[in-house]
Amino acid sequence: MEMRDWGLDLHWLPRLADRVKAALHPQQLGVRGLVVDRRETGTDQVLLVRHTYVPGWYLPGGGIEKGETALTALARELVEEAGVEIHGTPLLHGLFLNRVGRGRDHVVCYVIEDFHILPAKWPNLEIAEARFFPIDALPDGTTRATRAKIDEILRGAPASEHW
Repeated sequence: MEMRDWGLDLHWLPRLADRVKAALHPQQLGVRGLVVDRRETGTDQVLLVRHTYVPGWYLPGGGIEKGETALTALARELVEEAGVEIHGTPLLHGLFLNRVGRGRDHVVCYVIEDFHILPAKWPNLEIAEARFFPIDALPDGTTRATRAKIDEILRGAPASEHW
């Protein structure tokens, strides 16, 4: 069978493919909170959550939904995941590129020191457990990114632009 040259200029096709992929898988913006408890002991403790659908311990947080600010999403996620109600204004630690997965998502990270703990609502479909841990005794399975942000914020490690 003979191939015909239809005279089509398809130089734009790769760009179109990139735009379709971006539309189907848009960038995501997420938020995480490093909740630090300095009130009860002489050692700083941080709040970590363990999800039901993925292994490991993480800083609580999640996606920023349409119409939400990062702070609104943070407040919602902390209540939903860990029963923590923010008082005062959290400190912005930074905006970080999350290279895991698609490598185009970003995470806004805040530090929360003024908070109130609400009655526990877990385990549930999303969260298996939420607990405070001394920073020198983080549980096995604490993710690399979680450990890195704890080190940056509480131990003065150099800040990375990556999550």
